Amino acid sequence: MAKPIKPSQSPAQPQAPKAAVPTRIQTAAPVKVKTAVITNDTLVFGRDTFKWMLIGLGIMAVGFLCMSGGAMPSPDVWDESIIYSPTRTIVAPFLIMVGLAGQVYAIFKRN
Repeated sequence: MAKPIKPSQSPAQPQAPKAAVPTRIQTAAPVKVKTAVITNDTLVFGRDTFKWMLIGLGIMAVGFLCMSGGAMPSPDVWDESIIYSPTRTIVAPFLIMVGLAGQVYAIFKRN
């Protein structure tokens, strides 16, 4: 179906596009932007943080050493006091938890 022609338009003469009116473009003054310079010389953690991390790792290592071992003197004898000693069941896990708490303290401590 063909489009109807409006009376103001004739099919033989298309209307010319209107000329664009030049407008004045206003530019803002240049803005100075401060850029942060990141160098590889700075560390996230300071010397004190690493000291506390090493202390925590040392306490955890002592806890794991307390938990290790447990060989029976004779393969024919089962001695529960060697396997389930208070050093292994109470002291060693406590030392490991104290070492982990030291790690958390070192990480979240402010310089």
